[in-house]
Amino acid sequence: MYDVIGDIHGCYDELVSLTKRLDYEWKSGIPVHPYGRKLVFLGDLTDRGPDSISVMNVVFELVKTEQAYYCPGNHCNKLYRYMLGRNVQQKHGLETTVEELNKLSEPEREEIYENFISLYENAPLYLSLDDGNLIVAHAGIPEHFIGETGKKVRTFVLYGDITGESHPNGMPVRKDWATNYKGASMIVYGHTPVVEPRWINHTVNVDTGCVFGGKLTAISYPELKTTSVTSSMPYVQEKFTSFE
Repeated sequence: MYDVIGDIHGCYDELVSLTKRLDYEWKSGIPVHPYGRKLVFLGDLTDRGPDSISVMNVVFELVKTEQAYYCPGNHCNKLYRYMLGRNVQQKHGLETTVEELNKLSEPEREEIYENFISLYENAPLYLSLDDGNLIVAHAGIPEHFIGETGKKVRTFVLYGDITGESHPNGMPVRKDWATNYKGASMIVYGHTPVVEPRWINHTVNVDTGCVFGGKLTAISYPELKTTSVTSSMPYVQEKFTSFE
């Protein structure tokens, strides 16, 4: 029994509200379900939102104690590379997380770095749960990549089916891979903000744009029931993708 949460992007208060709505209890500072359900995080924990550090801390503790699952998103990858000292541009949201980190004392910052690097390095590219009946991948995954790793799989899982082109608003052009999905596994993904959870061909996109003023959404498995809480962030309509 799992509850898969879409892109959080530092929206810690909404994470707390959503997990409480799903009956998780916060008695020990992390959300634990009384009947053993587990949270699943599909990446993009940080950037743009107001409290990325708290989100990182909660997910690290849950995964470390084997009470949740996590796979990375593209923003997680960029933050990881930043923490390793790589030359990455501090934009598209990373600058907000860096600002949070710079406000910490050096020992606090070192602990966050150590924990997040460990979380990232020990995470699979994507998650295969319930004997492969449930696949969780940040930007999705086509059936011929399931069970595979490698550079092409990594690029797809982190960034989607990208073309290399950009829309006028700067968002990358992505092919709508889900329209061609014919696999048996249920695919839960995020990455591309949509106004409502998007169901198509045994896939569901649960990134409902919390950081852009939409909602934070979870899908419960095997019930396939979605639960959402409204964002406290300003609504930015142009950040949402329409597939009509």
